[in-house]
Amino acid sequence: MSGSLFDLDLYRFQAKNVTEVTTFILMGFTDDPEAQVPLFSLFLAVYLCTLIGNLGLVFLVSVDSGLHNPMYCLLSVSSLLDACCSSVVTPKMIANFLAENKTIPYLACVTQTFLLVTFGTTECFLLAAMAYDRCVAIYDPLRYSASMGPRVYASLIIASCVGGVLHASVHTVATFSLSCASNEIRHVFCDIPPLLAISCSDTHTNQLLLFYFVGSIEIVTILIVLISYGLILLAVLRMCSAEGRRKAFSTCGSHLTGVSIYHGTILFMYLRPSSSYALDHDMIVSIFYSIVIPMLNPVIYSLRNKDVKEAIKRVLRKNWFVHKVHFHTKH
Repeated sequence: MSGSLFDLDLYRFQAKNVTEVTTFILMGFTDDPEAQVPLFSLFLAVYLCTLIGNLGLVFLVSVDSGLHNPMYCLLSVSSLLDACCSSVVTPKMIANFLAENKTIPYLACVTQTFLLVTFGTTECFLLAAMAYDRCVAIYDPLRYSASMGPRVYASLIIASCVGGVLHASVHTVATFSLSCASNEIRHVFCDIPPLLAISCSDTHTNQLLLFYFVGSIEIVTILIVLISYGLILLAVLRMCSAEGRRKAFSTCGSHLTGVSIYHGTILFMYLRPSSSYALDHDMIVSIFYSIVIPMLNPVIYSLRNKDVKEAIKRVLRKNWFVHKVHFHTKH
């Protein structure tokens, strides 16, 4: 009898928590007041660099006709995703560095989690699509225009976005269906592992969903990348020209770097035992893939890419010429 009463009280406690949690408190890095302003300045600078770099790359691809091909169309969508992903988490995070009340409304937390997973998953699929694009361009260049026409790469982009939305919907619904033992999230933004850590419900199903869904997406997308680069390697080894080999490797090098960094952090963050979640180093890793990697991607894809460098020069020369003509016309 006493056991039944205890279970009833526990149920009432959980139900009470579900109805009363209207806001979450983001605990952040530290409570030290002296660290707040330097952290605010650091992440504000990172965010501005992310926006300038990624939106600048999107603008460059849209205005320069030399970059109007599937490779750079996919890259511009990836850059837009990076800017969006950073914008989902960074403004609230840097505002909280200077705020006494570090809360986030329940619905805002739900939205943040949903969008973060959506953009992250879509990025995984797009990285695989970019590897396939490079494979077709190098392994079978004569059929590249037909194999990667506008209908094909537009379909790849749409499928990536749909996959991201569906994956995010599953985890968002599953996570926010749980009861909360606390509203204090040991993180700087709403993410699935720290939300599971404050739940008083059984999270076994959620852990399985994370493991199987994230694991399946990682396996499929990494396999596509590996197979694509295996075929690229075969094509490169068959090339007689050293210049052709160098150009092929330079084209693929930046993408391989981006893939390695992104998938490495995702695998470390989500495909581990649940007992190791909600630790301080997990916060650093999740910040790395959601805030730092979006800042690094324009550097990885632009500074090591000859086509992008040439496009920047063309745009700068064109703007300088227009400005010069306008100046002489006025005077």
